[in-house]
Amino acid sequence: MKTISMYLLITLIAGSTIMGRAASAEDDSRMDWWREARFGMFIHWGVYAVPAGVHNGRDIGGIGEWIMSRAKIPIPEYEKYAKQFNPVKFNAKEWVGIAKNAGMKYIVITSKHHDGFCLWDSTITDYDFMDFTEFKRDPIKELADECRKQGVKLCFYHSIMDWHHPDAKGANFPKYRDEYMIPQLKELLTNYGDIGVLWFDGEWIREWTEPQGKALYKLLRELQPNIIVNNRVGKGRKGMQGMNKDASYAGDFGTPEQEIPHTGMPGLDWESCMTMNDTWGFKTKDHRWKSEEKLIRNLIDIASKGGNFLLNVGPTAEGLIPAPSVERLQTMGKWLEVNGEAIYGTTASPFKKTPWGRCTAKKEHLYLHIFNWPRDGKITVPLSNKVKKASLLLEGKDAKLEIDQQEGSVTIKLPAEAPNKIASVVALKIKGELEVGSIITKQTGDSIELTATDATIHGSAQFEQPKHCIGYWTDTSCWVNWDLEMTKKGSYNVDVSYACPADSAGSTYEVSLNAQKVSGTVDSTGAWETFKTVRIGTVTIDKPGKISLEVRPTNKPGLAVMNLRSITLRLEK
Repeated sequence: MKTISMYLLITLIAGSTIMGRAASAEDDSRMDWWREARFGMFIHWGVYAVPAGVHNGRDIGGIGEWIMSRAKIPIPEYEKYAKQFNPVKFNAKEWVGIAKNAGMKYIVITSKHHDGFCLWDSTITDYDFMDFTEFKRDPIKELADECRKQGVKLCFYHSIMDWHHPDAKGANFPKYRDEYMIPQLKELLTNYGDIGVLWFDGEWIREWTEPQGKALYKLLRELQPNIIVNNRVGKGRKGMQGMNKDASYAGDFGTPEQEIPHTGMPGLDWESCMTMNDTWGFKTKDHRWKSEEKLIRNLIDIASKGGNFLLNVGPTAEGLIPAPSVERLQTMGKWLEVNGEAIYGTTASPFKKTPWGRCTAKKEHLYLHIFNWPRDGKITVPLSNKVKKASLLLEGKDAKLEIDQQEGSVTIKLPAEAPNKIASVVALKIKGELEVGSIITKQTGDSIELTATDATIHGSAQFEQPKHCIGYWTDTSCWVNWDLEMTKKGSYNVDVSYACPADSAGSTYEVSLNAQKVSGTVDSTGAWETFKTVRIGTVTIDKPGKISLEVRPTNKPGLAVMNLRSITLRLEK
């Protein structure tokens, strides 16, 4: 095969800009299917599934696909595992069917991981299924054919790093790049039809640079103009790096790994990739499976922040997707059968806070994903638009809900019980351009209680549903506030309800409103679950009106500031 000069490509694109996001109408069109999809299957499958976390009778720590590196297995010895790789139970129809039934719209499979073994029939090397094993089949071709039949987009993961190739490190890297890596990528993009995404990894090695990433991006787009490429084609390892809309970086979307960015990545396309247990590649002894509730709520959380969810499975050396993965995917698929319209094609929540759960948006609809079913059977959203219809998404037929529309807010009346304990969805059909405000707690008597449920959290603290408090408050830069409307002037006592064990006691904090501040110290209540109410001072309300109350930590000697349940202002008699 003719060598492709990377240096020539770099010269050709000198001075060009490839943004870390889709920046033109053409690019927006190219990204449309991916933004619509929201949910995909990651497949980590390779030689590492043969040892499955155990080498020479010894359990090897860490993720399964890194066993060659972590156990320091020499290439000839690792090749013995490759010779044993004979996945006779592999069934492309079954794999694609599992993804499709889970509601996944695309599959990203490891065409080649860091260990260098190729899952397709490559003419560039013999280190693949067809030439190196007894399997003598091309799983990538079978998956490509089946994805076309079932209407699922096929995408490839590809490692820039290669532990098996002799030239993939050091001074010989350009030879590996131009005579091996690029020709292999050309094979993948010319022999298997339209490919949705090329998902790179291993770009952190010192031999790889951002200019090389830009040049490679350009080449891939020439081979398949509609392909989408992740930011790790350049140096965007953590998903955030290389994804600044004001800077020039290679790639179309960010790739946060094993995390959901707290506020998403506003203005950028991004995708969170996660495992179902603790490893990407199959390990026989990894049974730490995430719950179905966790996985479904992760999907909702990611969609509510404008991202995609790429959820991993690690098939066995025989070619089977593990049963615990299949069971969880089936549950996710059943949830999406009822609630899919609230995920697919949606955009991020327009609300700053949704204490009852999450929100997604699509054209004239808002979807309220309720995690914390309210005790009083009502939820309120700060919405000025007229609501034309409110309904609860159910299997078969949606249930219409009553609403109470006030200026700047809408209250939805719910059934006594949640139809789905993981997440029930209320669909609001609205009129006109979206107009969103903030939730305002209004004083109705001589006191006003500001609960954790209605707080706006700024930072990494979280609302804890079982305890109805703001918890995980481990960062003193995190603060919370409430918007409230006072109807009576006078002096008000400030009561704080919190919980804290002895080993975290001693934090200090300030409560401020209307330029007034009162300070408090967090004493031990005995446990994180044991709450008490203390009075920390008084404030004066000179005239009725809308104000904001803030709580900010000033010192934290222990694990966390406190578990904060409420702030109550009581009018002095």
